[in-house]
Amino acid sequence: MVPIVDSLSEIADRYDALFCDLWGCVHDGVRGHPEAIDALRTFRAEGGKVVLLTNAPRPRAGVERQLEVLGVPPDCWDTISTSGDSARVAMFRGVIGDRVWFMGQDHDRPFFEPPAIVSDPVDVRLVELQDATGIACLGPFDAHADPSVNRPEFLRAKQKGLKLLCANPDLVVDRGERREWCAGALAQLYTEMGGESLYFGKPHPPVYALARERLAQIGAQVPDERILCIGDGIQTDIRGALGEDLDSLFVTGGLAREQTATTRQPEQDALDAFIAETRMTPTYAVGYLR
Repeated sequence: MVPIVDSLSEIADRYDALFCDLWGCVHDGVRGHPEAIDALRTFRAEGGKVVLLTNAPRPRAGVERQLEVLGVPPDCWDTISTSGDSARVAMFRGVIGDRVWFMGQDHDRPFFEPPAIVSDPVDVRLVELQDATGIACLGPFDAHADPSVNRPEFLRAKQKGLKLLCANPDLVVDRGERREWCAGALAQLYTEMGGESLYFGKPHPPVYALARERLAQIGAQVPDERILCIGDGIQTDIRGALGEDLDSLFVTGGLAREQTATTRQPEQDALDAFIAETRMTPTYAVGYLR
């Protein structure tokens, strides 16, 4: 049975740092959640550090701008680790070559600016699929189209032996009340078709290494047993925490709202059935971050 807590404050004194997911926990893609913002502020006021650990396929500067638009103030977090930054470092170190076919939207293009921490970046050029040495997948061209629309291009890419760099392993997100596909769904399809996909966000290790590096950059040396991961994705946030041997707080009112019968809090029986089905056991659960 997974313990259901009423709020973050109930367990906060056990931790010195949070690796906190954004979409589904702190905002819904349209606006910030006031209770979540207050919970993070309180944690910081009591001396804790907050790392926003997100599968956003963008550099952290782009996430900062998005947070401002969504009404998530900078006084509720300390630093940001994005899957986009983790993937971008790998791309500019040559993991998919120097001629890249880009999947995504125009607002994703800052991804192709070389990061400062790569001393001798590969000269990456964006090209058409027939000329590419690899694929940089930041998301679908149409977030509401079924990933299968990409089968013809993926068949050609597989035949060419191209690797697909996935900058966001999430399968879906909910923007307000509407569900959208993410890059992870495209990478999953490419793998199912026999292609090779490379992942850099949750639940995979590189983005957690970056999160720990971000903590060190702000002068916080926090042992793993004092880090709490917060997220609403059972296959990303909770799987990732388990893989890193970190404690986790599962926010059931996000992607798993229906499966866990969450109103303000999940129903214990529904939560336990969902956990048994997914075989991913968080340390704690809460309906919404507060």
